[in-house]
Amino acid sequence: MERSTAGWGSGLLGVVIFSGSLPATRVALGGFSPVFLTSARAVIAALLGAALLLVLRQTRPARGDLGPLAVVAAGVVIGFPLLTALALRHVTAAHSIVFIGLLPLATALFGVLRGGERPRPAFWLFSTIGAASVAGFALSQSGAASLTGDVLMVAAVLLCGLGYAEGARLSRRLGGWQVISWALVLALPAMATVALLTLPAAGTRIGLPAWLGLAYVSVFSMLVGFVFWYRGLALGGIAGVGQLQLLQPFFGLALAALILGEPVAPSMVAATAIVVLCVAGARRYSAAPMARS
Repeated sequence: MERSTAGWGSGLLGVVIFSGSLPATRVALGGFSPVFLTSARAVIAALLGAALLLVLRQTRPARGDLGPLAVVAAGVVIGFPLLTALALRHVTAAHSIVFIGLLPLATALFGVLRGGERPRPAFWLFSTIGAASVAGFALSQSGAASLTGDVLMVAAVLLCGLGYAEGARLSRRLGGWQVISWALVLALPAMATVALLTLPAAGTRIGLPAWLGLAYVSVFSMLVGFVFWYRGLALGGIAGVGQLQLLQPFFGLALAALILGEPVAPSMVAATAIVVLCVAGARRYSAAPMARS
């Protein structure tokens, strides 16, 4: 029980950190191209991760771990950041919440396929209701849709769900921060090359908000958040803890209200209450019942 509780607490902290990712990405796109932003954030996070690995003298992963680490890198280091950055050139950050609300289902699905988890049937009911609640609320708050943006977000969600599940599976043996650090290091040569090739032209004026957005997605979204998130998934279960991401859009709106003074609509409070109940139900039924001997 203590292990599961620690996992859910760690996962919740990861979700809070991730809640600022899409707004920060949108801000950073005001000064950087999607490709440069994706590669630059990966390079910065990889250098920090490599420093941690060296200072703490971590053992190199086994050869058999390189394939799964490549999957993690493809999903959360390259795929999700790049596809969401491209999508945010076609849709608003609010509209993208529709798809982030589907991420827990994708994570749970890959948790079953890759992690060998077997949630109880009631889990899928709570998960689906939670995802529908988030999607319905987000749609009511969104602006005009874009087929290109929507397709990019669907692809981003699928890749991210796979990266989450694969990383959580590895975290059980390697540790959460070690997994994301090794995945970043593995992707560093390619990402550094792309960053150099897509550097903003000399003399380009880039505002402070864009630099701050880049800093946030590099340090927090790309590294610190994963330290807590992978630990949470490994301790509490991929399918169950993954449902905490249903709360991510609402954390983002709450931050907007606190920092920017934006009003909080009653519909947000109602939708959040439904989602909290769904997360509680998903947690209860996330593990298959123990067989009686």
